[in-house]
Amino acid sequence: MSQHQKRIGILTSGGDCPGLNAVIRAVVKSANQSGIDVIGFLKGYEGLIDPVRYLPLNNKNTSGILTHGGTILGSTNKGRFAATVGVADRLNLDPELLEDVQTTFKQLDLSGLICVGGDGSLAVAQQFHEFGLPVVGVPKTIDNDLSATAFTFGFDSAVASATDALDRLHTTAASHGRVMVLELMGRHAGWIALHAGIAGGAHVILLPEIDWSFDQICHKILQRERSGKPSTLIVVAEGARLPDGDMVTHDGPQSLGQVRLGGIGNIVAHEIEQRLHRETRTAVLGHLQRGGGPTTFDRVLATQFGAHAVRLIIERRFGEMVCYRPPNIESVPIIEAVNDLSTVDPEGSPVLAARSLGVSFGDRPTTEQAFVSPWLEDDDDREVEDRPEDVPEEVEVLL
Repeated sequence: MSQHQKRIGILTSGGDCPGLNAVIRAVVKSANQSGIDVIGFLKGYEGLIDPVRYLPLNNKNTSGILTHGGTILGSTNKGRFAATVGVADRLNLDPELLEDVQTTFKQLDLSGLICVGGDGSLAVAQQFHEFGLPVVGVPKTIDNDLSATAFTFGFDSAVASATDALDRLHTTAASHGRVMVLELMGRHAGWIALHAGIAGGAHVILLPEIDWSFDQICHKILQRERSGKPSTLIVVAEGARLPDGDMVTHDGPQSLGQVRLGGIGNIVAHEIEQRLHRETRTAVLGHLQRGGGPTTFDRVLATQFGAHAVRLIIERRFGEMVCYRPPNIESVPIIEAVNDLSTVDPEGSPVLAARSLGVSFGDRPTTEQAFVSPWLEDDDDREVEDRPEDVPEEVEVLL
């Protein structure tokens, strides 16, 4: 590197997701266009200190990674920089860690660092900023739960994976007349379950944001059976609380802490079998939602995020995070992004649209006819026929 040529760093932290490599590629290409060198720190924030582990990045070793899932830099959500133990509980980093990171910045002559991660990883970036280190953030989470941006890359890919699973479950559920329960990721926000449930034609969607009961789930199953539909598809977010308020973890129901979630799908299926004596099966998509290449939408979004992160460094707008405000890529202070999670609005348009289609959220009875035509309401004397008189007899059975 020449004496006056700038150098920036990039790291990927937290859980992996499709689109991380697209960000890395965009940062390298955009920086190189401006005569800036790029190095990538390995294994997230851990690569910044003791020992410092990094990889010089260039157009050659980032060529072809646009379509690849995961991250060529590696990532971790554990270790010395774990800055979250729950949505409201942040841990302050050891001052000695911050001083060690500062030393790395000076030794490598970094003009800025791009931190790619979710709310926990960005909370670390915020502490870097408060310590005086030149950092910018790029939001990354398949849960889509950062309110500062309309969408995060990885979300669309996760929804596509979950929707494909639902498409496959439909056929086996219909063939055997079964109830199928699909458990999806979503700790505090049910965006994946909601969007995949709508796209995949689920009949019941259980979310962390909406209280539900087993009675209403069973009501929906029986309602479908009475209308001649013996199979039911249920989508449940892993963070959906049981009717008694508990979250289900791998160690059983718990109420506090950043614990490893999972198992609510099996509980829902077991309860249905006990109450209705119906054959019920559970599928847990798990980390399949994180794997594989990014969708077209996520490739474009991640690429824009990477390019605009470089722009923030060039303009010395440190302590900011790129965000998507359709149709533009903008930026906000990192502190705003990590302090306000985006959750599903129970009265928002996606939920209302799903209810209008007869989807149950387990909180109230559903009806097959969600809307009544205004002209029918105004004319009490109008008779509504069950079927038109001119329908041929051979197709009446389909109505």
